[in-house]
Amino acid sequence: MFRNDKRDRVIASISTLIADGTTIEGDVRFDGGLHLDGMVKGTVAADGAGAVLTLSEKGRVHGEVRVSSAVINGTIEGDLHVAERLELGTSARINGNVYYKVLEMAAGAQVNGSMNYEDGGQRRLTGPTGTEAALGAAEVASA
Repeated sequence: MFRNDKRDRVIASISTLIADGTTIEGDVRFDGGLHLDGMVKGTVAADGAGAVLTLSEKGRVHGEVRVSSAVINGTIEGDLHVAERLELGTSARINGNVYYKVLEMAAGAQVNGSMNYEDGGQRRLTGPTGTEAALGAAEVASA
């Protein structure tokens, strides 16, 4: 009845680790995979399109987060912007607005802010071609 299919899970190799007991005061920019067990007081931003943030239960961010994909189990005090896929685990606590494209949220996760779906930008509608416009004008004139 219920699928436990993990094909779509976010998987990335960890290229950067901020360990438990480490506090960084300032902005963090990364590419690849960032695993955060410590604390960052500042903005966390990904440079690459395939960059993934993994925030453990111990991890904390006091500032804005802007990444391609994220797996969150810790606490974020600020807005969270995820361009692709966001996974919120049972111990995730977000005190800010969340912007996402694809969301997986486990029972127990908390978001104290607004949830905002973003589909990658608005599409611009094109007008009718010359032939279609002429046909449309003829139909309006005959009505």
